[in-house]
Amino acid sequence: MNNLLIVGQYVPTNSIVHRMDPRIKMLIIFFYVIFIFFANNVVSYALFTVFAVGGTLLTKVPWRFIAKGLTPVWFLIVFTFILHLFVTKEGTVLVNVLGLPIYSGALEQGAVISLRFFLLILLTSLLTLTTTPIEITDGVESLLGPLRRFKFPVHELALMMSISLRFIPTLLQETEKISNAQASRGVDFRTGPFRERVRAVIPLLVPLFVSAFKRAEELAMAMEARGYRGGEGRTKLRELQVMKRDVAALLIFIIVVAATLITRDYS
Repeated sequence: MNNLLIVGQYVPTNSIVHRMDPRIKMLIIFFYVIFIFFANNVVSYALFTVFAVGGTLLTKVPWRFIAKGLTPVWFLIVFTFILHLFVTKEGTVLVNVLGLPIYSGALEQGAVISLRFFLLILLTSLLTLTTTPIEITDGVESLLGPLRRFKFPVHELALMMSISLRFIPTLLQETEKISNAQASRGVDFRTGPFRERVRAVIPLLVPLFVSAFKRAEELAMAMEARGYRGGEGRTKLRELQVMKRDVAALLIFIIVVAATLITRDYS
């Protein structure tokens, strides 16, 4: 399993989060992304942090695996923090670094933005880590069900989103294999002038697109061989049901959101 990126990977641990209704998980994550931007004090950020970290612990997915999977975004988080240190000019001057003043407001804002970014990536990654592609497809199809009245292809859209998520780690593995093969032939992707590096990427993109189209064709042939004809008239082996654990998780999240909205005026 490729640990360089956890988006699109599923880790079966049979935890309580894995057994939750995918619709509830999607709704919680969707509104988490929205309401975390309403947080503006220590209490609200602490609540959102505890909720995200607690949910991660309940998944029973090893933290080492998650940390490795978040490696590509650590650079963005650190870069965002450093950028705020030297751009934001609010508060009092704490220290001068190479002649550039660092303000207290810059330190606070950089920490807040970085924490917010980390929590968003962490919680949204839990969806694919704890939900199978079939469950994601069924959940999206159920949530978008009312759009069928307007002749919207709900099933096809849900299936397309699920396949796209599953293809992310596959394409990354293909990219790594092709780049290693090109590097063994003397192609350098990291050094040299920018124009030369762009030209060096072309031998990487062509076989990657060929591989992607080949995998898509194989998937289409496999689905056709199994009699797939779209969502019309299809039945489900397992019907989605909202259980007590789903209601409990939703209530806990509502409490977090309510506490955030109530404490906004006391920041």
